[in-house]
Parts: sequence; C-alpha cells; structure tokens
Amino acid sequence: MKLRGHLMLLVMMVCGYYRCRMRWCPSSVLHLLRCVRLRSWPRRGRNRVPQCMSEIWAYIKLLVQSLYFNTLTDSDVVFDSIFEPVFWTVDYVTRWFGVVFVCLVVILTSSIVVIAYVVLLPLVLNTYSPAWIAWHVCYGHWNLVMIAFHYYKAAKTSPGFPPTVKNDTPFVSVCKKCIVPKPARTHHCGICNRCILKMDHHCPWLNNCVGHFNHRYFFSFCLFMTLGCVYCSISGRNLFLDAYNALETQYQTPAPPYTFKDKMINKSIIYMWVLTSTVGVALGALTIWHGVLISRGETSIERHTNGKETKRMAKRGKVYRNPFSYGRLNNWKIFLGVEKRSHWLTRVLLPSGHAPHGDGMTWDFLPIKKDLVPV
Repeated sequence: MKLRGHLMLLVMMVCGYYRCRMRWCPSSVLHLLRCVRLRSWPRRGRNRVPQCMSEIWAYIKLLVQSLYFNTLTDSDVVFDSIFEPVFWTVDYVTRWFGVVFVCLVVILTSSIVVIAYVVLLPLVLNTYSPAWIAWHVCYGHWNLVMIAFHYYKAAKTSPGFPPTVKNDTPFVSVCKKCIVPKPARTHHCGICNRCILKMDHHCPWLNNCVGHFNHRYFFSFCLFMTLGCVYCSISGRNLFLDAYNALETQYQTPAPPYTFKDKMINKSIIYMWVLTSTVGVALGALTIWHGVLISRGETSIERHTNGKETKRMAKRGKVYRNPFSYGRLNNWKIFLGVEKRSHWLTRVLLPSGHAPHGDGMTWDFLPIKKDLVPV
C-alpha cells in the first residue's frame, strides 16, 4: 500500500511537471514574438513612406470618398472633382501667359502699322488720285486710333468686383470660393481668382476679365480690329498678288533684277495680307457672335445657363424669357451707353470713356413696354 501510494504521488508530480511545461511553452513563444516585434519596430519606422506621399495618398482617398459623400452628388460634381487639377493648371498657365499674349498683340499690330507706313503709304501717294489718298489716310488713321484706344481701355479698365464688406446690395447666391455674396449676373473667375460683375469671359489677349465696366471696350476693339484687317486685306489684294507672282514665278528668260530691298518689300506685303486676312476671318466670327449675344441681352456664360434653363422650362410646358433682355434696340443702347442721338457719333464712332449703364449689381427686370433710353 505504501509502495502504491508513493507511485501514485510520483505519477502526479510528473504529470504536474509536464502540465506546467505545456503551459509555459505557449507563453514563452508569445514572449519571444513580442521581443522580435519590438526589435523590428524601429526598422519598420525607418522604412516608412515619406510624409509627403502619405499626404498625397490621404488627399486621393478623401477625393474618392467625396464623390459618393451624399445623395446630392451628380455627374457635374464628379466631373469637376476629377478634372479640378486640369482646370487649376489651365488657369495658372493662362494667368502667367497673359503678359505674353498682350505683347504678341502689340508686336503683331505694330508690325502691320510699320509696313503700312513704310511700304504701302509711299505707293498710295505715288499711284492713287487725291480723293483716294484722302480716303485712305483719313480712314486708316481713324481706324488705328479706335483700335489703340479701345484695346488700352479694355486691358486697363477693371471689369468690376462685388463688395467684400457687408452691405444692403441684393444678391442671388454666395460664391463658394470667395465666400462673398454674389449679385445677379456675377460669376467667379478662376484665373483672376475673384468674382466679376456681369462676367462674359476671361480674355488672355487682354490679360483681363471682360465684365460690366470694360465689356464695351472689348467689343469695340474686336469690331474695329476686324474692320482694320478687312480694310488691309481688300486694299492690299492687288499688291499681294503682284508680290507673290514676283517671288514665285518661274522665268524662262533671266528674271528681272530684284534687289534685297525689293524682296523684303514683297515679303512684307505677303506677310501683311496673310496675317490680316486670317485675323479678319477669325476675329470677325468672334465679333459677330458677341453681337448676337448683345442683341439678346446675354453674356457668353449666360448663353449656356439660359440654354439649360430653356430646356428645363420646356419640359414643364413653359417658355423661358431672359430677364435681362430689354429688346434688341434697347439692348444695344444700354450696351453702348447711347442716351441721345448725338451719342451715336460721340460715344460710338469716336473714342469715349463714358461709364456703362448702371453699377453692375442691380438690374431692372423685363421692362418690355418701357423704352429705357429715350432716343
């Protein structure tokens, strides 16, 4: 009995020993893994992604999540969000290249003026009758003055900005970028990074926005530049044909002796005719388009918004009417600032720096039967 008791005690001790060993092994393994993890943690920190890359990745994740943030998201919001970097790049490049475009306009226009004075004017004085000489001299200089005046005023005149301080001016919305109230017909320009009163578009050739206070200068510049280009193209057509034939004709007999001066004159005439004809066609189409918009009492931006609104109202069986259109004649009177008959001469056919009608923040709506300007 004693032997059996001792054996039982020995078996229990052995089982307890192995039971302890079995319990110790997993804890030891876990302890070893903890040590390995703690030792490898600094190495993982050294190989961590740079902070700038982490910020970019976080911004991309936020951008993707914003596309399905709420139920108000539509295709326009998704499109704007995806192409926001492209829009920002275009605005940035256009802002910095505005000065280049202005210099290009000045250089090209000045080159045509130099050719007209150096090459064409002596030919006119030697070949034309006194009546034609008087016509060319008077019309040419009048057109040149109108182009220079309106281009300078369009580029240097502020298009008009809404007030940034609290005031009693009525507004239709709040700009989500400027966080300021926007009056009617006001839009935000991403290139100027400001809200513009009665914004039409941002013109890189002016390095300025076309808005309420310089819209007339912009249109007048386009009109008189088109007239000047057409004038040079028509009056210089025969000279262009003679110069082109002189340079390109293949002679079976020895060619007439042309000096270096003669060749430069012929090339200058060809350059002037090609440039003025090309600009006249392109700028003429733009001028006609803006003339149609002025007749309708719209800007370039309002043309798109009014088109969408017309379709939306048509689906409901209604007709949309532009609240800022006062009739074709009245639209032109208001745009040009004509208040009496003499203004067609002093304010339209001659350089004039008069202010436009209104302040660009408040507008009369649909005065159909009332003549705004008593002419």
